[in-house]
Amino acid sequence: MTTSHLALDGTFRALADPTRLAVVEALVRGPASVSDLARPFEMAMPSFLQHLKVLEDSGLVATRKVGRVRTCTLRTEPLAAAGHWLDAQRLLWTQRLDQLDTLLLQLKDQEESR
Repeated sequence: MTTSHLALDGTFRALADPTRLAVVEALVRGPASVSDLARPFEMAMPSFLQHLKVLEDSGLVATRKVGRVRTCTLRTEPLAAAGHWLDAQRLLWTQRLDQLDTLLLQLKDQEESR
């Protein structure tokens, strides 16, 4: 597996969990403290911190500690890479479906001309 595939794998694994996806969606609005991010979830802080670690390890979230406050920021590069990969897959499958459509129309025309 290439480095870019490993990065994509980490991004998709991180986003596959509803808690982590909700954290990413919250960070789209801007940086937030860990306590603010954890507030909506009914889980102990150590459990939430495990989710945050997965997001950090995937490169989706960066954290900075100032005094006692740890602030999280969304890193958009992994999301952009995932978007580019999805766009390439969409293009590939659109082309394949167009080719299939053309073939089916040709077969239909052949059947009708018999």
